[in-house]
Amino acid sequence: MTMMTRTTMNKRFKPVALATSITLISLASLSLTGCNNVNLAHDAEPIFTPSADQTQKSVAASVDNTITLAQITKDVSYLASDALKGRNNFTLEIRQAADFIAKRFNEVGLSPAPSAPNFKQYYSLQKIIPDTLSVEINGQEIAAESLAMATTKIDFLWDSNTLKGNQSIKRSPVNTVMIGENDNLRKALRELNHQGGQHLVLLHPKHEKSFKRYQSYFARGLTKLVDEKSTADSGGVIVIALTDISQIKRFTVKGKAKVTDTSLSNVVGILPGKSKAHEIVLYSAHYDHLGVKPSVDTTPNSTPLTGNEIFNGADDDASGVSAIINLANHFAIMGNNERTLMFAAFSAEEIGGFGSRHFSTQVEPKQITAMINIEMIGKPAIFGEGTVWMTGMDRSNLGEQLNQALASQNLKIYADPYPKQNLFYRSDNATLARLGVPAHSFSSTQLDKDQHYHQVSDDINSLNLPSMLQVIRMLATATTPLVDGSITPSRIDPNKVKRNGLIY
Repeated sequence: MTMMTRTTMNKRFKPVALATSITLISLASLSLTGCNNVNLAHDAEPIFTPSADQTQKSVAASVDNTITLAQITKDVSYLASDALKGRNNFTLEIRQAADFIAKRFNEVGLSPAPSAPNFKQYYSLQKIIPDTLSVEINGQEIAAESLAMATTKIDFLWDSNTLKGNQSIKRSPVNTVMIGENDNLRKALRELNHQGGQHLVLLHPKHEKSFKRYQSYFARGLTKLVDEKSTADSGGVIVIALTDISQIKRFTVKGKAKVTDTSLSNVVGILPGKSKAHEIVLYSAHYDHLGVKPSVDTTPNSTPLTGNEIFNGADDDASGVSAIINLANHFAIMGNNERTLMFAAFSAEEIGGFGSRHFSTQVEPKQITAMINIEMIGKPAIFGEGTVWMTGMDRSNLGEQLNQALASQNLKIYADPYPKQNLFYRSDNATLARLGVPAHSFSSTQLDKDQHYHQVSDDINSLNLPSMLQVIRMLATATTPLVDGSITPSRIDPNKVKRNGLIY
């Protein structure tokens, strides 16, 4: 890929060789975790602080040169190309995508983050798939077709002596639950999932149709971070028995699961700050997608399609990754970041947000001033040109502050127009929001009308590239006051953010 010539690049942001873990400021020797005063500045220099009007005029003039249609097209075209086969998390192609992003981070002048030598922040996942399960209640063995299991444990053995409430059981007691014919199955299982622990559920046969759906879903297995605890407090087991038995006198349950380990990586680079170097503005997007899978024709009464198709994921979320690369380029050239800027491309978003969950353990959340998560910006927003929408706008004043920076240019950020879809919890911003960070996702796609979401048609031809360019430039302008340290948004109240399910 042809690099954009930049004679104005500050010397401190000279690209580094990817073959070595040595950075210009010895970042490998630092840790952002638990550090309240990490100084990421390279050296002390006199700081010129322009007026607000000067800043906005400077940014408006510069984005035309630093964020170009040609470059965003090159970036998104490669990430959404057939060569990467949809960037599935468990394929060689996801690693090729990571290599490309690391290369681009290096080209635009970022340094590897402390936790990411050569820009790669590695972590491990376990795929836990149910293998065998037997349940006997009151001396009656339950048929295999009437059993379902969701587990984060490799094997377990329960009997009547492990019942919750037995004072002799110090660890992992079993809770028994009856779900009757008039009970809400979905609500009951959701509550058990959020409790964690171990649960034996007796489900009334009236719920058989819903049971079959859960049985199929659980059979596909669960994914978990290896560095997350596998105790009753952070995971566990739900065993469901479809039966008309209404009272448990004694029981025995045995279960085993198969485990597959996989190594993945986030791609993380930084632009060291100056006077507020210990404060971080995080720009993020996810680079994984659905890979290759059977194509689905959603047209009513259509003939089922055969064969495999590539789900390129151009809008979801090659568009967002292209955005953070080009925003990094813009701010590296501008050189006006008083705060440290961090750019993170997450993997495993499509299978549970595991990349961002691992990332959250590698930084000190209190140091992150704001998180700008960019998700699906390849189509014009419902509000028209020069607009974008953000999730959770009512949870902090970040949106209000960013709109102040956009007011003079007749651009605007709107609140999420699809509140019933719970989008605040469906992207990588959710993990850090749970830790109090003003973490929001920014998008433009009209989700109620878009026909390409999670379809093979989400390819480069479905994008409106000029609109995408405008959104990226708009985000550069809107977030400049964050970058130069002139605004600080309010924190999100973590007590008002829903937790992840602990089992599935």
